[in-house]
Amino acid sequence: VQLQASGGGLVQAGGPLRLSCAASGRTSSSYGMGWFRQAPGKEREFVAGISWSGSTTYYADSVKGRFTISRDDARNTVPLQMNSLKPEDTDVYYCAARPGLRVGVRPDEYDYWGQGTLVTVSS
Repeated sequence: VQLQASGGGLVQAGGPLRLSCAASGRTSSSYGMGWFRQAPGKEREFVAGISWSGSTTYYADSVKGRFTISRDDARNTVPLQMNSLKPEDTDVYYCAARPGLRVGVRPDEYDYWGQGTLVTVSS
């Protein structure tokens, strides 16, 4: 599976931004999907995850109520809608896929990673 993240950019605090993760390759298999973020010198941090069926979602406490993860299997994309952005949301965001039905919340649970997309939130 190849993943391509896009949608990053510069946004003012309080504004919205929508990231997208496009999957290609063996997308017919069952994959849980996740979004992570990482700042320079820090560990990669879980942001949101969604199960293969889309019936289960998990969010980091820091983004709960502001971010929404979904999946469009017809287009093989996993959007991350980010609202009410804060300067502390500034990071490089990565999407990831893990074989199986469940959601993972740790980076080591994911086998496939896209390149990052930079989100910068100005105050």
